[in-house]
Amino acid sequence: MTARSIASGSDLALLQSVMDRRHSCRSFLQTPVPWPTIEQILAATARTASWCNAQPWLVHIVSGAPLEALRNDLVAQADAGVPPEPELDWPVAYRGLFQERRRACGRALYEAVGVRHGDREASGLQTRENFRLFGAPHVAIMTSEAALGTHGIMDCGAWTANFMLAATAAGLGSIAQAALASWPAVLRRHLQIGRDKHVVCGISFGYEDTAHPANGFRTARAPGSETVVFVG
Repeated sequence: MTARSIASGSDLALLQSVMDRRHSCRSFLQTPVPWPTIEQILAATARTASWCNAQPWLVHIVSGAPLEALRNDLVAQADAGVPPEPELDWPVAYRGLFQERRRACGRALYEAVGVRHGDREASGLQTRENFRLFGAPHVAIMTSEAALGTHGIMDCGAWTANFMLAATAAGLGSIAQAALASWPAVLRRHLQIGRDKHVVCGISFGYEDTAHPANGFRTARAPGSETVVFVG
């Protein structure tokens, strides 16, 4: 499949530019994002499509002292080796192409931050950064209406993607983190998350630390021949 050029200045070209710039930010400046900017990002993200327009997401934006308390508790869980207890199923296995892509991403990250192959201590410290939220000044904790099941979770995935695109367009960095759903009980101790909600993931966001080596690499994308089937 050969990609056709996109007309410069078109809406599609603008969208492509934002999508190309978006990446998983793994180190943030401590500077808080002004609340009007966060409100603008949320207003844009509110246009996310959902099954029957149910809009099943309920998102907690956490900042300041409450965020520090949550960050400390998550790090304490990780340091203590507490086994994850996610409410949603995590992948059973990565096989074939999926395993290859996962490994390529991991290798690129470790090379960027200077973690040598087989250095479990260094790789563990990098993994720990997930629970430190990579130093982000804000996190969005995504929950979904439990009764809406798979379709609600799928809609929340669309909201998450759109939030990160909107954040990129606003000049911010972000990263979606399934790891933040490892211990829902910890999140419920800090946030008013009802039992009628499933904890889906978190999105750490803020101003990117462009000087940090963890932000110096980009992942590749599979060609259409691996991801699209044309019929007719």
